[in-house]
Amino acid sequence: MNAHDILKYGHLWVHKHLEGLTEEQWMAPNVCGVWSVKDIVAHLTSYEWVLVDVFSACVQSTPTPTLDQLNSMDGDSFNEVQVGKRKNDSVQKIYEEYNQAYEEVMKILPRISEDELRQPGTIPWYGNEYSLDDFIVYQYYGHKREHCAQIAVYRDKITDIGSPI
Repeated sequence: MNAHDILKYGHLWVHKHLEGLTEEQWMAPNVCGVWSVKDIVAHLTSYEWVLVDVFSACVQSTPTPTLDQLNSMDGDSFNEVQVGKRKNDSVQKIYEEYNQAYEEVMKILPRISEDELRQPGTIPWYGNEYSLDDFIVYQYYGHKREHCAQIAVYRDKITDIGSPI
């Protein structure tokens, strides 16, 4: 697997689905449950920071506050806290933070060997049978594809009701 390409294409997929949305469209509720596009991107941002923590821990002994928070609570609570802390942020700020976290991920990635990326058991809190490569595919690429599909459905709905993007 090429972790760099998987992360890059997942990131580009998100950008593709956000392209052309107005701030008003970012703010509309019920795109994913009660979440707006803004909330979805805030959610994806929090997981980018988790990946920064995961990768950082692989290359040096460093605090992992976002990962620690994820591992200390159930997923719904983590999502509520992370999306909630960005609730008052502007669309632009959330978009910039998402991109900043992605850039941090991509800066650290080259410091992790291909062998370490493929080695099962390097992230025991996720499952001893999984490797970093697995984590990237399932938790990042697949996660982004899932939420982008929800955004695509939303985009179709707003286009159908006469609010073209």
